[in-house]
Amino acid sequence: MGLLQDALTRFGRVVKSYAGDTAFLHAACSAAANVILADAEIDEDEIEIALTDLGNNPILHKSYGVLKLEQELYEAIARAKSRAGRMENVRYVAAIADRPLEQRQDIFLIAADVADQGGGINALEHKVLDELAETLGLEKATLLG
Repeated sequence: MGLLQDALTRFGRVVKSYAGDTAFLHAACSAAANVILADAEIDEDEIEIALTDLGNNPILHKSYGVLKLEQELYEAIARAKSRAGRMENVRYVAAIADRPLEQRQDIFLIAADVADQGGGINALEHKVLDELAETLGLEKATLLG
């Protein structure tokens, strides 16, 4: 039965890559947006890092063009301007918490790259990364080490 299950899992991934994995897209953009606005300022360099990382992710790269990634990121940034919006972004991240470890790590590392842009991760960004790691069931220290 393991062989059949493995084949079905792989088939499901292929279908998602063509249909678009919107839950993964929302989670990635939401995590990045919460880090971008951790200090209540929008840094264009952080946005560029986020877009680059989003575009380099194999799941997102296969399914979405640059314009769609940019649109989703800016929508997540708009949400992150309020407490309720940041919480909504966290819910988008939580929606993929049952995914394979690699996908959860990808989401976290996109956010960590954004935070690390420009000389290191500040205290406010660490707080957001702590929340993301907890939401995704990951060890932050291990991933940042």
